[in-house]
Amino acid sequence: MLTKFETKSNRVKGLSFHSKRPWIIASLHSGVIQLWDYSMGTLIDRFDEHDGPVRGVHFHKSQPLFVSGGDDYKIKVWNYKTRRCLFTLLGHLDYIRTVQFHDEHPWIVSASDDQTIRIWNWQSRTCISVLTGHNHYVMCASFHPKEDLVVSASLDQTVRVWDVGALRQKVVPADDILRLSQMNTDLFGGIDAVVKYVLEGHDRGVNWASFHPTLPLIVSGADDRQVKLWRMNDSKAWEVDTLRGHTNNVSCVMFHTKMDIIVSNSEDKSIRVWDATKRTGVQTFRREHDRFWILAVHPAMNLLAAGHDSGMIIFKLERERPAFSVSGDTLYYVKDRFLRLYEFSTQKDIQVVPLRKPGSVSLNQGPRTLSYSPTENAVLICSDVDGGSYELYVVPKDISLRSDYMQEAKRGAGGSAVFIARNRFAVLDRSTNQVLVKNLNNEIVKKSLLPIATDAIFYAGTGNVLCRAEDRVAIFDLQQRIAIGELQTPSVTYIVWSSDMESVALLSKHAIVVANKKLVLRCTMHETIRVKSGAWDDNGVFIYATLNHIKYCLSNGDSGIVRTLDEPIYITKISGSNIFCLDRDGKNRVISIDATEYIFKLSLMQKRYDHVMGMIRNSQLCGQAVIAYLQQKGFPEVALHFVKDEKTRFNLALESGNIQIAVASAKEIDDKDHWYRLGIEALRQGNTNIVEYAYQRTKNFERLSFLYLVTGNMEKLSKMLRIAEIKNDIMGQFHNALYLGDIQERVKILENAGHLPLAYVTAATHGLQEVADRLATELGDNVPSFPEGKTHSLLMPPAPLMCGGDWPLLRVMRGIFDNGSDMGKAGQEEEEEDAAGADWGDEELDIVDMEGVMQNGEILADLEDGEGNIENEEEGGWDLEDLELPADVDTPKAAGNSHQSLFVAPTPGVPVSQIWIQKSSLAGEHVAAGNFDTAMRLLSRQLAIKNFAPLKPLFMDIHMGSHTYLYALANASIISIAVEKGWSESASSNGRGPPALVFRFSQMDEKLKAAYRATTEGKFPDALRHFLNILHTIPIIVVDSRREVDEVKELIDIAREYVLGLKIELKRKEIKDNLVRQQELAAYFTNCKLQKIHMKLVLTSAMTICYKGGNCTTAATFARMLLESSPTEVQAKKARQLLQHCGDKKDVNQLNYDYRNPFVVCGATFVPIYHGQKDVSCPYCGARFVPTIEGHLCAVCELAVVGADASGLLCSPTQIR
Repeated sequence: MLTKFETKSNRVKGLSFHSKRPWIIASLHSGVIQLWDYSMGTLIDRFDEHDGPVRGVHFHKSQPLFVSGGDDYKIKVWNYKTRRCLFTLLGHLDYIRTVQFHDEHPWIVSASDDQTIRIWNWQSRTCISVLTGHNHYVMCASFHPKEDLVVSASLDQTVRVWDVGALRQKVVPADDILRLSQMNTDLFGGIDAVVKYVLEGHDRGVNWASFHPTLPLIVSGADDRQVKLWRMNDSKAWEVDTLRGHTNNVSCVMFHTKMDIIVSNSEDKSIRVWDATKRTGVQTFRREHDRFWILAVHPAMNLLAAGHDSGMIIFKLERERPAFSVSGDTLYYVKDRFLRLYEFSTQKDIQVVPLRKPGSVSLNQGPRTLSYSPTENAVLICSDVDGGSYELYVVPKDISLRSDYMQEAKRGAGGSAVFIARNRFAVLDRSTNQVLVKNLNNEIVKKSLLPIATDAIFYAGTGNVLCRAEDRVAIFDLQQRIAIGELQTPSVTYIVWSSDMESVALLSKHAIVVANKKLVLRCTMHETIRVKSGAWDDNGVFIYATLNHIKYCLSNGDSGIVRTLDEPIYITKISGSNIFCLDRDGKNRVISIDATEYIFKLSLMQKRYDHVMGMIRNSQLCGQAVIAYLQQKGFPEVALHFVKDEKTRFNLALESGNIQIAVASAKEIDDKDHWYRLGIEALRQGNTNIVEYAYQRTKNFERLSFLYLVTGNMEKLSKMLRIAEIKNDIMGQFHNALYLGDIQERVKILENAGHLPLAYVTAATHGLQEVADRLATELGDNVPSFPEGKTHSLLMPPAPLMCGGDWPLLRVMRGIFDNGSDMGKAGQEEEEEDAAGADWGDEELDIVDMEGVMQNGEILADLEDGEGNIENEEEGGWDLEDLELPADVDTPKAAGNSHQSLFVAPTPGVPVSQIWIQKSSLAGEHVAAGNFDTAMRLLSRQLAIKNFAPLKPLFMDIHMGSHTYLYALANASIISIAVEKGWSESASSNGRGPPALVFRFSQMDEKLKAAYRATTEGKFPDALRHFLNILHTIPIIVVDSRREVDEVKELIDIAREYVLGLKIELKRKEIKDNLVRQQELAAYFTNCKLQKIHMKLVLTSAMTICYKGGNCTTAATFARMLLESSPTEVQAKKARQLLQHCGDKKDVNQLNYDYRNPFVVCGATFVPIYHGQKDVSCPYCGARFVPTIEGHLCAVCELAVVGADASGLLCSPTQIR
């Protein structure tokens, strides 16, 4: 049984598959109906209107409907699109056992404990027939898939077949008389349906009966624990055989739609599969505790579902994936017990040789994998026969000899076998975890132990095998017997190598891992729907198929959908835009795809911009996905060529700085917000003309005025003043007058606005005496006085020296995509464009220094002029006399060995510090090497450490301590020499040991003793500092053994408990005014796991504090705890006195403390988190916190982020091996 999906729920009593979608509906004993998507494994919906168990449920074949029947005597018809019940059919007088839609007619058949079967018309919502005849509960009723028959099973020990042909003519009654006769029919049964056969033979009540989809057969299951097979013809029906094997009541039994088998389930907690022709048991699947109640068979696919006491299970009986192997232009595959050959180029399909049938009758014995050796024309076929075995066929190369080929295949045990060379194949022996290498005579040539516990092997190049374990894969070289590479992956099901063997795709159920030939990870893809197959195309893109899509995956992790699928396929080869594949029936198919999208992304990734330009020019791509992709990858200027929508074009143009396109788009959109954004971008670029235009379009006069001010355009500022006057904008007038420096205008504006004092002050300050005198007479006694002893400064703008327009623009080289879609360019321009874009990596602006060019040009001109004059210059200059050599004597070239006498400096070796970090994942060793950034990244990944400030001095100490410094010569720099751990004179110079670290685990013992001593003496701040130092040192220490790793982890726990306790105690001492909180904190301190000596002191302190606070009951509790912990005589005496004094006195104050309920103390808020309450923990020290602290820095260790994901402490090389 191949389980595809499983649910956990209440008892499942009814099941039905959707005919087209990957859905199943399950009705539960609790009254809930669940709608599941079994391909995604998700619950889509639940319907909860029935009162009591729902025993029957069924999907309509073509309409968005399903019907349910329950113990509330109601039949409900639902629309799953609108998610509601459309109507309820009432008529049955007892529990309804099953309901079913007819495939063609608008009928529903229902079976009930009221001993009747009813047929309903769901369009007219009436009962059209009542089938009476059974004299006990009717357990099930169902329509024949093609004929007008109904089969029913009852606890009266019979199976009945009913002829309902007369119902075809039946219509809804029109008048009252007919309606009356209809009512009589409803009550007493009509003659529309007649019993055709009564099948008797079961000794107990029959629980289920169902028709064969095509043959005149019926199968039934009953409480007599038997499954019976019946045959019928036009006149009679008879028992064919009885299938015995179930040990309890048979709940349900059905024929498989595609295979010649019968499936039954029972209350004996088993599902049994029977051969329908041989009438023998094939296989049995059992559950531990759950009785089975119902079966459902998918109408079109090889799927079954079974409902049991605690949910349901969807499964296949046999694998449908054909075993195949691709070699060049040929595909070898297995179909119908024949090895077949398919040529991709000619699309010829040839039958090669027949295969041996498996001896056993159990399911899933067909070929699983196929491996092919093209040189020897040999085929290895692996299957699950006899617990895993292989067969070796050597196929004649001459086609004429194949027809009578009946050579006995060479066989052997082994679940996995693959060719690893021309005439050698490897077989996995799981019992000893070794690979047996065999020749074509099936003789063992070599044995090799594998590096990991392997459950399957795959081909990985000549002489190599890829070993699969549960959580990893490794490539093993069988010649050298070494592991070449290893990679952690989810459980891998299939391996696909690229044609050049440089890349490999590892396919799991829900993930694809792409790696190189040494298993170095390139990318990982996760899928919610099952991954079925895949192949590499000619461009190195991995194309894969899920249950309902063909998708692509690039090496950088980008992926997308190529096309959707109606049914699953198994991709065999990809050639151009054609995908060759096998379907589930083993037929070869060719599917055409449009590869433009992933070729475009691949070209962009590989920087093949000629291809990108070609695609842009042909405009084969469009859509939001491509635009978003280009934006995300930093190519908005490329995206511009695809976009027609003006708003998107505008956004992209702003992003890429293309102001001309942005202006054109803004004109089309003509929206205030877009003009405003254009103005901001144009101002950033210094394009003042466009800024001015944008502000004018939005009538943003304030910004316009300021723009004219900063550009010195006084003429336009004067115009702005006049506009403000026309608009009667007083504030605008004043601002513009201020920008212009026009004092008279400012005074006039203030006077007109009624601000005479301000107008007077302005006029007087700026020396306009006449105006000031006139305003003073108007003001009379209200003339404002000027402050004494202060000099006034005039509000006058500086006069602009020149009117500034657009900023000067830099000359830049034309980008490859500028005018990319303009095809009508001259050849010379295209050449310039190609030259400009030849090296895409130069994405910065190539700024041309015009001044430099000018100067150089002048220099060159001077030189050229000068050359002619050199001869004429008599005085000064260089003595450049002609050597007067013969014309035919060439200057000799330097000989090849002329440098041999020179000293060649040796190439520097790899620094020891670099060797230390090459294969190390230990943070301490990276710190010693001076690679603080990688050390911090490791600590962040392993322990989620974020605050590195406390670690800085430790980092410096380790780095300095792992090196010694040699002062060689006075003028030479100091030589740094790495200090290795365990160095000896005899050690090889090539092999380097790990660094010697100044912090060792043995030192931690001394620090711990000092911390304990300070705690005992009551020096809590000192003790806290010691314990925190231990916590801060541990992440960067390195130990040698597993035992020491355990000790380190134990030390973290000790330090955490003390740090938490000491912080609680220090907090308590800070609080002076809150007695209740003081008592609570003292109580929480007793919850920390401390040494006995300290625990006694803590209990004594808590006992005293609570007693003084009036909480006698709590104080007595601590006294009893103290007496149980072997106290000193003084402590014991004090505790007994307190107990005697407290007696039955109660607590005065209610404390948030319950010693009976186990709890931990939150390290930040110091409140108890009781057992069962949610909490989060620090990934390093393990301190616990209330959920609100998640994401904050741990208050205990002061290093890590609370609730963050981390892989765990790594402090020893033994943890890595």
